[in-house]
Amino acid sequence: MKPRHQRMLWISAGLLALAAAGTLVLNAFQSNLVFFFTPTQVAQGEAPQGRAFRVGGMVKEGSVKKDGENVQFVVTDFAHDVAVSYTGFLPDLFKEGKGVVAQGKMQEGRAFKASEVLAKHDENYMPPEAQHALDQAAADKAAKSLKLPN
Repeated sequence: MKPRHQRMLWISAGLLALAAAGTLVLNAFQSNLVFFFTPTQVAQGEAPQGRAFRVGGMVKEGSVKKDGENVQFVVTDFAHDVAVSYTGFLPDLFKEGKGVVAQGKMQEGRAFKASEVLAKHDENYMPPEAQHALDQAAADKAAKSLKLPN
């Protein structure tokens, strides 16, 4: 085999290995990608079924029910609600009326089974997506209340 052919063979093998490595990295990235949805988007069916995602908003007042490590609560954006169940210990800052982001999957019956619950870390922080969703829900609610009857 000529040196020129050997060089082309090595270059081809290197490109093939690089393509395989890139495919594996992109596949791993795709499987670990988790999107954020608001309760309104979940209610409208925009959230994926059978895949993990995050839902965020405010913990609805009076909705927290604890039974040992099992906790049920409702996340709201003041337009729609999502019932969440979680098994484990909640963050110390988790409270009714405060911001929360839960990661998990939708179960049958429109219930969300969380594998992780994150509470906001101080009075000034809210994930930008959750803050935008809450602002939008408040604006929609205000617009509906200002509509005059026909």
